[in-house]
Formats: sequence, C-alpha cells, structure tokens
Amino acid sequence: HTSKIDKLGQNRDSVYFRDGVRRIDFVLSYLMFFLQERRREFEANLEKAGLELETEDKSESDDRKTYYLKIHAPWEVLATYADVLKIKVPFKASDIPKAREVPLEWLTHPFRLPDNIMRPEPDYFTAPFDKSKVDFFLIDDKDTFFPPSTRNRIVYYILTRCPYYKEDRKEKDKTGINRLLNNGTYTSAYPLHDCKYWKKAQDMQCESERYHLYRYWARFLCFYKEQPLNLIKKYYGEKIGIYFAWLGFYTEMLFFAAVMGVICFVYGVLSYEDNITSKEICDLEIGGRIVMCPLCDKKCSYWKLNSTCLSSWQSHLFDNEGTVFFAIFMGIWVTLFLEFWKRRQARLEYEWDLVDFEEEQQQLQIRPEYELKCTGRRLNRITQEMEPYLPFPSKCARFCLSGATVLFWTCLIVACIMGVIAYRLAVYAAFASVMKDSSTSKIQLVGSLITPQLATSVTASCINFVIILILNFLYEHVAIWITDMEIPKTHLEYENKLTMKMFMFQFVNYYSSCFYVAFFKGQFVGYPGNYTYMFGKWSKLRNEECAPGGCLIELTTQLLIVMAGKQMVGNVQEALLPLLRNWWGSRKGRSHPESTYSRWEQDHDLQNFSQFGLFYEYLEMVIQFGFITLFVASFPLAPLLALFNNILEVRVDAWKFTTQFRRPVAAKSRNIGAWEEILNVVAILSVVTNAFIMAFTSDMIPRLVYLYAYHPGSEATMRGYITNSLSLYNISQIPESNLPEAGENPSWFNSSTITTCSYRDYRYPPGHEKQYTHNMQFWHILAAKLAFIIIMEHVVFVVKFFVAWLIPDVPTEVKARIKRERFLVQEYLHNYEVEKLKMQLSQSFCLSTETASLLPSSPSKHQVLSECI
Repeated sequence: HTSKIDKLGQNRDSVYFRDGVRRIDFVLSYLMFFLQERRREFEANLEKAGLELETEDKSESDDRKTYYLKIHAPWEVLATYADVLKIKVPFKASDIPKAREVPLEWLTHPFRLPDNIMRPEPDYFTAPFDKSKVDFFLIDDKDTFFPPSTRNRIVYYILTRCPYYKEDRKEKDKTGINRLLNNGTYTSAYPLHDCKYWKKAQDMQCESERYHLYRYWARFLCFYKEQPLNLIKKYYGEKIGIYFAWLGFYTEMLFFAAVMGVICFVYGVLSYEDNITSKEICDLEIGGRIVMCPLCDKKCSYWKLNSTCLSSWQSHLFDNEGTVFFAIFMGIWVTLFLEFWKRRQARLEYEWDLVDFEEEQQQLQIRPEYELKCTGRRLNRITQEMEPYLPFPSKCARFCLSGATVLFWTCLIVACIMGVIAYRLAVYAAFASVMKDSSTSKIQLVGSLITPQLATSVTASCINFVIILILNFLYEHVAIWITDMEIPKTHLEYENKLTMKMFMFQFVNYYSSCFYVAFFKGQFVGYPGNYTYMFGKWSKLRNEECAPGGCLIELTTQLLIVMAGKQMVGNVQEALLPLLRNWWGSRKGRSHPESTYSRWEQDHDLQNFSQFGLFYEYLEMVIQFGFITLFVASFPLAPLLALFNNILEVRVDAWKFTTQFRRPVAAKSRNIGAWEEILNVVAILSVVTNAFIMAFTSDMIPRLVYLYAYHPGSEATMRGYITNSLSLYNISQIPESNLPEAGENPSWFNSSTITTCSYRDYRYPPGHEKQYTHNMQFWHILAAKLAFIIIMEHVVFVVKFFVAWLIPDVPTEVKARIKRERFLVQEYLHNYEVEKLKMQLSQSFCLSTETASLLPSSPSKHQVLSECI
C-alpha cells in the first residue's frame, strides 16, 4: 500500500524504496492489461534470483496507465554476481606517487575544472572481487561499496538471462528482458538518474553526479574547459567514457590541422596578385581572344576563355604550392593523431583498471541471443565446459547471405551515383541553353557568379546528399538485421561485425561522389570529333569536362556541401529531435506539481539510449575523419569546419546524455574497438588519395612541367601557360552531331573568321602529321604525375612508419606503473593469504590444546604446530 508520505507527495524524487533504505537499482514499466502471465512468471524468477521488487500503482503515475516495477539488488546478489563477473574492486589505497607537475602548468588553469570534479574518487589498488575473501577488500558500508553504475550493470546482467517460463516447461527462447520489451510485456527498462540535472538532490547521501556533469560539462559555455572524464566514467561506465575521451582528443588534435589549413588558405589569398595564370585567363587580349569548343552537343555554344575568370581565381585559393605542403602535413598529422591516441588510451586503461579486462571478460560476454539460438553444445578446450556453438554449414550459409545483401546495397549506391552523373550530363546542356544570354546576371549579389558548371555541380551535390540520407535510413535497419542473422557469439563480435558493415556502406555512400569528381570527371572526355559518351553515342550523354583551371574547385564544392550538410543534419537530429520528443512525452507530467512527479516517471519520459546510440556517434565522427583526410588536398579549410563542429558536438552529446536520455546501463570497454582499425585504414588510404588529387585533379603538375621545361625564353616564367595548355581543333572537322544548333551561338561568333576552337588537352594541332594525337608534352606531364605520386607516397609513408616506430604505444611511465601495481597486488594477496593461514593455524592450535587438556597425555606445543603445518 502507498504510505502516507507518498500520498502527501513527499520524497517522490528519491532513488530509494518506500522504506527509504533500499536503493532502486533498476525500473521496469508496463501496462497492466498486457501479457500478465509472462510478467508474473518473470517477476517470480527475479525474486528467486534474489532481487527485491516493489510495484508503483498506476494511480500514482502521471498518465494513470503505467505501472512501475522498482528493483533492488541486496548485498548477497551483488556479491555473488560481482564474483561471477570478476568485477574489480578496491582493497587498498594506492601508494604510487602521482606524476609530477608539468612546467608552466599554470597556463592551463583557465581550462581546468575543480579537483573534486576531475577526480571524484581516490586511487586504489584493485583486484577481482572474491566472495570468499570479503574481509580482504575495503568494505566500509555494504550498501555503498558497489557504485550505482556497477549495481545497474549487475542487475541488467540478471535481467537479460532471467527466464519467464515455469519450471516444468523448459522453453529456452523465453528468456531475457529484451524479448519481453520486444513483445510488449514491458514498455521500458532503465536505471535511474541520481537527481535532477539542474539542482542537487535533497538526500545528503546522494553525490548528485548528474548535476555536476551538467554544470561543469554539458553546458555550451564550458566549451573551452577540459572534460571530467573520470566522473563520466563513474556515472556512465567505461564505454561511454572512452568515447568522450577519444572525441575530446580528436578535437584537440584538429586544432593543429585547422591552423595549418588556415595558413595554407591565407597563402592562397596573399599570392592572389602573383597568379599569372588567372591574369591571362581574365585578360581581354589573351583569354578574351581564345574561343573554346562547345562543352556539350547541340545546346552548348562556343565560348570565350575569359568567361571562367572568376572560377580561375577561386581555384587558386585551394590549388597552389601551399596545398602540396598541407597534403604532406596531413599525412604526418594523421599518424601523430593515431599514435598519440594509443598512448592516451593506454593511460586510460591503466587509470580505469581495464588493462586485463578483455582477457578476463571475453567468455563472460556471450550474448543471450547466441545461447538461445545455438542449440548445439560442444566442449570448450580452454574452460573444459560445455558451451553453445553454431554449426559450420549454418555459419557459411548465413555468411553468404549476409555478403550478398551487402553487395546488393553497395551496387544500389553505385547505381544511384551513376544516376546522379547522368543527371549532371543531361542537365548541363539545359543550364547552358538557359544561361546563354546571362539571364542569371539580373539576380542581385550572386547572379554574376552563377555559371552552368556551378549550377550543375551545386544541384547535383544537393541531390546526391538527399540520396545519401535516404539510403542511410534504409540501410541502418538492413545492417542490424543482417548482423542479427549471423548470430555473433559475443557482444564484442556483434559490435565489430555491425561496425564493418555500416562503415563499408557509409564509405561508398558518402565518398563515391567525391571519388567521381576527383578521379573520373574530365579524365575520359575525348576531343572534338571523337568525344566519349557515358553509355555510348546513343545515350547522347557526353562525358563532363573540367574547367581550364581543373576540377579541384568542383571537388571543393562537392566536399563542402556533403560534409557541411551532414554536420548540420546530424546536429539537428541529435539536439532538436530528442528535445521535441521529450517535450511531447512529458506534457502530462508537467501538469502535476513537481513534488508528485517522481524520479522514475521523470526518467521514463526521457528518450531511451539504445544499444546502437554510441555506435552512431562513432560512425558520424569517423565519416568526418574521412572527409578531412581523404580529400583534404582539395579543401584545406575542412579541418577548421570539423573543429568548429566538434566543439559543438562534444557539448551537444554531453547535453543529450545528461538531460535528454535515460541513464544508460554501464558497460566496460578498454578501447574504441574496430573503429581504431578503420581509422588506420583511412589514414593509409588518405596518403594515396591526396597524392592522386595533387597529381590528376589539381593543375599543379602541368604548371610545374611548363615552368621548368616548356617556358619560352631563358627565364623560368608562367607566361604563356594558358595558351600552351590548350589544343586547337578545326571547326570544319567537327561532326554535325557535336555542333551547336542554329541560334545557339553567341552574336560575336563568326564562322568565316573563326576557324579553330580550343579544348583542354595536349594534342598536335590540325595540319600536323600526327594531328589530334597526344604530343610529347602530354607524356612528360603523365610521367611527372606518376613520379610525384610515387615520391609523395614513399616520403609520407616513410615518415609515418618512422613516427609510429619512434612513439611507443604505451608510455614508459604507464608500463612501469602497471608492473609496480601488479607486483604490489600479488604481494598484498600473498600477505593476506599468509595472515589468513596464521589465523587458521592459531584457531586450530587453540582447539587442539583444549582437546589435549582432556586427554591423559598430550604432545608439546611445537609438535602440535608442526603437525598442523
């Protein structure tokens, strides 16, 4: 029955049972009229497992429909499962001296948080809990010995393995809270937050960790402060703590990449006036006299080179000598980032007692779904115990089906990209026809900037981005279904398989359009009279050409739209959607007085943090990492955009975890898992892609070849480069199908005086014995491009591997501390066992002497002690 205190609306914000003593470790909510028999069996089995339950009547809930089952784990249950799970607990205060203060550490004081927030608990020597050695551990109070994160982890472990069938009916599939949530028996299952996030708990025993996290971490005004990683780990568990540690470290390292990117961009701005190539394009006497061949069939007319004056200046901002240096710098930066992260991760493993976690816990992480679906049993050679297993034929069949599904979706992405490319080819002619009279120039401010190339690139990029979002939404459910079908054995294996499937799909989905612009556009165009077409001449979709300044500015546009668009959509989804859902879900609770709106109801109205929540956070950041490394040579400001986004991302994620989500079940993890290997692969691939971008997408190599080998006169100069980089074609030899339609040509074009047009290539002119074939300069440039790729890759890879070899993965100090702690733990355990043996011998000796006093004669004290030993 409800107590008088509850009826008066008091203490309903507490995290304790009605008796005010037993702590609420977990809450299950349900609607009474659904599946009552299953629920009764499940709750009966929970009580048999030793858990204590208390039901909150629907009349006390905010919607008058929902019941709340509060679960408390007593000491016996916690001790038993802590022993089973080998949870490390303190047994002695650490006496290892802390690291010395860094010189000039006072400079970092504005960024520091109070010591009680950064170090919420003292350092201890820890050892796996053993129920038979309770007196060995530092147990001052059994009710508070296990922190709330450990308590809810143990309770969740019981819930996922508790059956809901009667003892006389062994139905193996009827097990676990997850199945009960899926079939509607329960509507939710969650541990409680310790207090409101905007004010401390009234209970003095409560540490109000949620309040401290919000005050010092989740508010955006704290963006320049360090993160309280130890407090995050204590409240949410090591797995979430590792994510925020990685995200914070990644953001810190982005600062150096952003600074170098800004320097590279500023160099492009300052060298504006020295850009002879752009001056020649814009010069009416040079670029204004060069007549270019039509860029598409029928609808495109002849045009003058100086019409691309603006785009040539824009290209110089990103396509200059500083870009080469920046591409090499980023190849080294990514190595430093990964190597320094390994060191940071090793330090966290030591500080958070995760050094031996994987080896000890691997067998304890078997998924309940694996145990249920795998009916076969076989002997484990290591543990010598019978365990479930998946037969090899079944495993092969599931793997083949999974691979075929992933291949189908990858082909679907490629088909969508081909559709976007076809759109680009088809719509360019339409834009060229509409804009031939410069109708867009009437648009204020930006009208003069709009060209057919820009309009085509921007609209195609936007369409591609929408397709990316749609395919992502569809594939997420498919990837989860495929991974479930494979029945991974452990949680770690499940996460790794899902990670690889999702990243392979996202890699193709997000980066394929950038790869097309970077490496395919403008490479297979042909020349006037012999153009190449996407699907053959019958399709009339002529392959795209690059502007005279190269395709780099188009790659920059594509990268900017996809990267910035993804970040904007991601931030809206992460911040706005949970806020709106929580506002709608708690509308009834807000109508009640605050004193009657209980802690479990407040948390029930928050969004559930799914098992894939952290997975999507990692995926978002790794995709961003790919953008700023794979194509950074085309857009040096990409790291700066990523830095601004991540400063916001850290606080948005913190605000979301602290205020909008229910408290997640604490989980352990010693590293970032499969994401680390993915980052390594992306880092290696980025060296190759940036080398190819500088060689084939950028116009840098042709300019250097001209400067040092083909410049006129004895002085090295770029004058005449534009004329040299274009080839001529006789207009009279252009096939009818490639010529502009009547009325498409501009008024200045006179076919009687203009007999040739120019196109971007290195071919012999008309009248030459090898007319329209590649000249020697083309082969020199191609050889220079290949040589540049080989040299750049080898230089960067040598530096990368040297840096990786030079920087040890685990700091020497951490290695020494780990060895020292292991030695001390063994010593303390040995001393404990010796003292325990002495006590047993002493008790045995006393018992022997008492018995001996009743006998006629007895051996000496030394004889008794020697026999005992």
